[in-house]
Amino acid sequence: MIRRKTQSSEHWQDYAITSEDLQYLSTLLVEDELPRSTEELSQALVAHHARQEEALIERALSKGTPYRPKRRYEVGERVVFPVLEYRSGEVIGVRPGHNPEHEPFKVITVRFEEGEEREFAAEFEDGHPLNQAATGDTDADELHLPEELASLYAPIVAGRLEKRLRSEQDFVRLANKWFRRDLLVEVHAGHLNLAEAVLDLADGGPMATEALLGDVELPTEISPQLRVFSLNYVLQQDDRFDEVGPAGEVLWHLARLEPDAIKETPITLRYEPLEYEPPLLTSEMRSLERQLDDEWSDLEPPDRVEEPVEIVLIYPHWRAGTVPLSSRLSQLFPSARAERIHFTFVDGDTGEEMPGWVVPRGRYVYGLKDWYRENNIIVGAYLEFAQSEAGNRYVVRPRQRRSRREWVRVAMPRDDRLVFEMHKEEIACDYDELMIMATGDLEGLEQLWKHVRQQGCSLSQIVKDVFTELVKLSPQGNVHAATLYSAVNAVIRTPPGPVLEVLVTGDRYAPVGDNYWVLHVGASGV
Repeated sequence: MIRRKTQSSEHWQDYAITSEDLQYLSTLLVEDELPRSTEELSQALVAHHARQEEALIERALSKGTPYRPKRRYEVGERVVFPVLEYRSGEVIGVRPGHNPEHEPFKVITVRFEEGEEREFAAEFEDGHPLNQAATGDTDADELHLPEELASLYAPIVAGRLEKRLRSEQDFVRLANKWFRRDLLVEVHAGHLNLAEAVLDLADGGPMATEALLGDVELPTEISPQLRVFSLNYVLQQDDRFDEVGPAGEVLWHLARLEPDAIKETPITLRYEPLEYEPPLLTSEMRSLERQLDDEWSDLEPPDRVEEPVEIVLIYPHWRAGTVPLSSRLSQLFPSARAERIHFTFVDGDTGEEMPGWVVPRGRYVYGLKDWYRENNIIVGAYLEFAQSEAGNRYVVRPRQRRSRREWVRVAMPRDDRLVFEMHKEEIACDYDELMIMATGDLEGLEQLWKHVRQQGCSLSQIVKDVFTELVKLSPQGNVHAATLYSAVNAVIRTPPGPVLEVLVTGDRYAPVGDNYWVLHVGASGV
């Protein structure tokens, strides 16, 4: 039985990546011209060490007898010492050993290949640890194959390997794959101009790298994987091209043909974080906050979501043609490290396809502006989203009902402030009665939005003005917190938490149950 380090988890827990390891991985990448992920390289490295150790053992054992203290040795015999990294030497002397605490034994003198001489016990029958089977040695029946060791210990090595590769200038990473920088295929300006022309003809994209290679002719003697990797690397360095694929897929789009709304966050979606104290909110308020599921609320994402995922549309997203990348919708739409991710919206009723864009940094999903207008979608509408069976497509539909005219709140700018009136409007879809809101004079609302930002109006002042306006429309003189949240977002972007805190801490407002609030007796509406 021989001790093998690579069979031990302790060995891999303490393992440090060496220059020899990087050289081996470089050779591996060069030989098959195949970029590999950190996980694949870690598995290859662990398996390589296991095979290397096994080969070392075989070579060493072919040189002599494995050393065990209980064995008898003769002068001239060659002995291999596993505990000394399989060094071997020749027995040049045997003498009696002297120790009154042990049975009689012998001492052998061994000369190693480097000329060093050392003495070891022989014919030693007492309980020497190197005589015991249970010393951590591995029985042949218990050995893991290199491939098995790779599966077991590659996850332990992967983190350290990735950190080391990132510090090495010779290695580059794209789409979670690594390759040697100096061995990439040369891609020159002509190739990039061709790629731009191909994407231009495709309305900007998106297109997979493999599709671009049909026109961007790189040397065919190079493996397809390396050609794709090399072209990806150079496209990534050029500002004309934007990588917009979901996780695990590389897609390219011309940056100049992307919508402005995904390059710069629309004004109605720009949230400047407002400090507030969540502990001040009641459990009823926190429940409402989770129900509203604003993308800027500090909510834990659910473990899973049931499809379709339903949301209530608020003014900032209605105006921008977006939906929130909220705790629930973020579980549905595609994700990636890219700044923008392209996908396709599908109208659940007509099958019409529309380009969609996930903008993780801005926490929104763009692409429904025309669809809102064409389908008479209103603020407060219920929208349903689900993933299509076709890849990278997501179905959107309103919760439908027969179109009819109804009395609804209408938000209008007047004298640098927001006012509300009740008008009859054509409503084409189901809606949340608390959050529905029609709009009049969109240009005026946009100017009011800019005015509020320029003047630095406080949230408490905005809540005061909006609450006072909403009270006028209520026969009971009360306002629901969800209604207030929806209305306040017609002039400033804010999640519900800060609005709810204003209600709790302001001496103008009093709760009357079920998240309804009234003005304190004597509170002025002015």
